[in-house]
Amino acid sequence: MKPHKTICFLALIVFGCWQISCAQKEEVGTVTISNPAPVQSNDALIVLKRSDIEKKIGVIAAGKYVQVFAEQRPVVVQYDDMDGDGNWDEAAFLYSFQPKASVRFSFKVTDAPATVKAVVRAHVRHRKKNEDNSFGPVITRDTMPPANPPTNFSKVPLPPYLTEGPAWENDKVAFRLYFDTRNGKDIFAKRQPAMVMDTVGANKNASYHALSDWGMDVLHVGKSLGAGSVAIAARDAGGKDTLIRLGGPNVKKEIYHAIADGPVRAVFTIDYEWEINGNPVSIMDETSIWGGQYFYETRLMVKGAPADATLVAGFADFYDNVPGSLDTAGTKIYYSYGVQSEGKDKLGMAIAVPAKNFAWYKNINDGTGDIDHSYLVARHIIPGGPTGYRFYSGWEKSDTAFQSYGGFRNYLEKQAVLLGMPLRYEW
Repeated sequence: MKPHKTICFLALIVFGCWQISCAQKEEVGTVTISNPAPVQSNDALIVLKRSDIEKKIGVIAAGKYVQVFAEQRPVVVQYDDMDGDGNWDEAAFLYSFQPKASVRFSFKVTDAPATVKAVVRAHVRHRKKNEDNSFGPVITRDTMPPANPPTNFSKVPLPPYLTEGPAWENDKVAFRLYFDTRNGKDIFAKRQPAMVMDTVGANKNASYHALSDWGMDVLHVGKSLGAGSVAIAARDAGGKDTLIRLGGPNVKKEIYHAIADGPVRAVFTIDYEWEINGNPVSIMDETSIWGGQYFYETRLMVKGAPADATLVAGFADFYDNVPGSLDTAGTKIYYSYGVQSEGKDKLGMAIAVPAKNFAWYKNINDGTGDIDHSYLVARHIIPGGPTGYRFYSGWEKSDTAFQSYGGFRNYLEKQAVLLGMPLRYEW
């Protein structure tokens, strides 16, 4: 299969009459998008599906694109080939909405929109180490070696993958996945908006555990579920309730695939072939991040899980923190805040899920299991459908809003409303 491609264009304002040639007829459509929430929605992600656009203006020929205008002003659009067939399927862009505001967007088909250098606000990458300890180019697909162990840094100065696995970032925060049996997630908090994850970790003499101009790795992961890692709660073969990490020897295959890579959003998938109680379970993890946000979003498709199982995501519980929860606008959020970063700074973390498939909150911190020192959020598995969540990270050096418990909670309260009252599309 060909690698998925992402193309960015800046739509141009066209003054006067656009000439219609016999080879191409101008097709113009509109969509009105509303923010029903009573709070402002900054850098909201808007995704126009090609199929929906074609319902308005007819079939878009291969090699054609759409320019998008917000009230006559052009917007930066990212065209993403989500299924790998060589044609874009979704046009994505960011827009900020006032509370309860509606905006009319227009779009038209073009042969060759002007390509411009846009500000990159989202990025995903996975890079392997070369024999000379440099790191190779970004790769879009990779299969993890079976039972791949964590790097032993007492024997090698650099891991087999840059930052030990895939990393994704936006202009606010960055994350990484350990591409080994741990399968944990970690936070690289930022002090500046630049994309940094192509260089962080490449120099053995520059530790990302120390504060730098760009920021630092702020999270101690250990045996916890880190920054939104996944597990399943189910009964074992003996009927005992148990929490099983998505990782370790029970993962028979793990495939990384980058789908979209900025400048507006980044999307990648991890496909897992897993076993629970000797029975095969498959999980497809689709994770996305876009500009302007302090979270990433994950959708999970689960097949073959035990009938009584629940899907769990969690985050680390180390050092000095205070937990809390929110139940607002159809959204459940479990969070913690305190001096819990590796740099002894204030850090807030949270997981948000739709209330409709919420199961329970829980904290484990007894030192007895494979998963420990974690706050857990469980959701019911939706047969044949995705189960989603958002993981939030708020570091005090990233934004003044995160310098107090009240500031972080206030941010989450607004996020709960926005998540529970999504944008409305009127075609």
